[in-house]
Amino acid sequence: MLLPRSVLALLAALGLASIPAPALADTLVYNVDGLTINADGNIERFAALIIDDEGKVRETLGRGEDRPNDIEFAVDGKGRVMMPGFIDAHLHVMGVGFAALTLDLSQTQSLEEALAAIAQFAEANPGRPWILGGGWNQEKWGLGRFPTAAELDTIVADRPVYLTRVDGHAGWANSLAMERAGVDASAVSPTGGRIERLEGSNTPSGIFVDAAESLVTKAIPVPRPVERDLALSKAQEVLLAQGITAAADMGTSIEDWQTFRRAGDRGALKLRIMSYASSLKTMQLIAGPSPTPWLYQDRLRMGGIKIYLDGALGSRGAWLKQDYADDPGNRGIPILTPAQLRNIMSRAAMDGFQTAVHAIGDAANAEVLAAIEELSETYTGDRRWRVEHAQIVDPADISRFAEHGTIASFQPLHQTSDRKMAEARLTPDRLNGAYAWRSVLNAGGRIAFGSDSPVEPADVPAGIAVAISRTDANGEPFGGWFAQETVSRAQAIAGFSSDAAYAGFAEGRFGRLIAGERADFVLVDRDPMLSSPEQIRNMKVLETWIGGERVYRRTASQ
Repeated sequence: MLLPRSVLALLAALGLASIPAPALADTLVYNVDGLTINADGNIERFAALIIDDEGKVRETLGRGEDRPNDIEFAVDGKGRVMMPGFIDAHLHVMGVGFAALTLDLSQTQSLEEALAAIAQFAEANPGRPWILGGGWNQEKWGLGRFPTAAELDTIVADRPVYLTRVDGHAGWANSLAMERAGVDASAVSPTGGRIERLEGSNTPSGIFVDAAESLVTKAIPVPRPVERDLALSKAQEVLLAQGITAAADMGTSIEDWQTFRRAGDRGALKLRIMSYASSLKTMQLIAGPSPTPWLYQDRLRMGGIKIYLDGALGSRGAWLKQDYADDPGNRGIPILTPAQLRNIMSRAAMDGFQTAVHAIGDAANAEVLAAIEELSETYTGDRRWRVEHAQIVDPADISRFAEHGTIASFQPLHQTSDRKMAEARLTPDRLNGAYAWRSVLNAGGRIAFGSDSPVEPADVPAGIAVAISRTDANGEPFGGWFAQETVSRAQAIAGFSSDAAYAGFAEGRFGRLIAGERADFVLVDRDPMLSSPEQIRNMKVLETWIGGERVYRRTASQ
């Protein structure tokens, strides 16, 4: 029923107007070219959508169907394409926000260009005690080596600098940062990490890989709650503008969770967050003996744990079955022993939590698949064991993804960003199971798509374009890289909507634009089913709606 104006006025006077209330009456969004995913994973079309007073889909209407008589509000879709809200199955919400507030080196094309950007940022931010940021990629620069602290010192020597590599698995520090952290030639590489050294000495070069990053990051002042709130606000601004209505947050800390809760308590949490804890301790501290309930009208839930098994290809931390082709003697870094991995997975599964294991190299993927096989004898039922990234898989192991309800959580943009690096790190015969999306599906496995943002842009249209073409923004390589691993348009859309929701135990709540689910959708400027990969990559999100509420509208200047 409608609330009296006097009640609304009282809510405003009490400062409660910012608390989201259900829609006041059913709303019809008509004149749309709608598409959604049916139970079989196929595309279904509709022309109008009815949103009930709880912000859920009441029904969809086909062309020519009569409108109900009980509709009080109507919105003209102006013939635009309506799709389910995009769901990113793997990103880092707070990382997106902090990346937008710190130095971004992801667009730099050379070391010289990066150093110039660092100098400009330092000059523009004289009050910052540390210069922080990330996104650098020595492979993209064509450097042939890691950058060094000495090179940073030539630009900023009076303040500590720490910059994270694009994949988040290595950091670049200047000399003052290492001095503040107490890192010198006597420092020892921790288990699961590596301190890069200057050639012929024990002197740290300024690069810290995987677990070794903590040797420096422990000295960085932690963000205050007000700064975290700002970062979350910025992250939502970025993600909603990209049409992302829900995301799996991989590696949620207690500080991240409290930031989400503060936003939810004051009605400022719009994005739906499927949270995976950063550790067993964090998982138990937040959720206790079982996954949390869905909070804030299906906007927040902690249902699992993120576990790191190896590093990344770019920093040669991915755990491989054979040596790196460009670094003989190095097979990467297994961050956990087989026993440690199984103990963590078992402890989480014991209380009904979902496990999401980061595995990039073929040895890491084989190990987590073996662990799933063993643990499934004890932990039966619908577990939906997740393997995050699954970038390099031995073809002999691909069929194992079809067992025990395992989900391969892929990030399509990694394939185009990493293609040349993967070719350098591995020999051609070891790439047959690389980014093997269709092979996993053909084997009977399930997949979900994400971005790993801020490692890659949270750009779903670009992700869909890569998934169906295996080509980059320049259309390269011609015909697609290992083109047999492309997926269909429907599979790509499902990967970023219904399948991503399923991967987070959210099916039935959002992801498909069907009756009873939350009315989360985007209006876009073209039909991805009728567009080329290039056209899809350039697709613009015009409006984003969550729970029947418009939370973003593209302006003429954007």
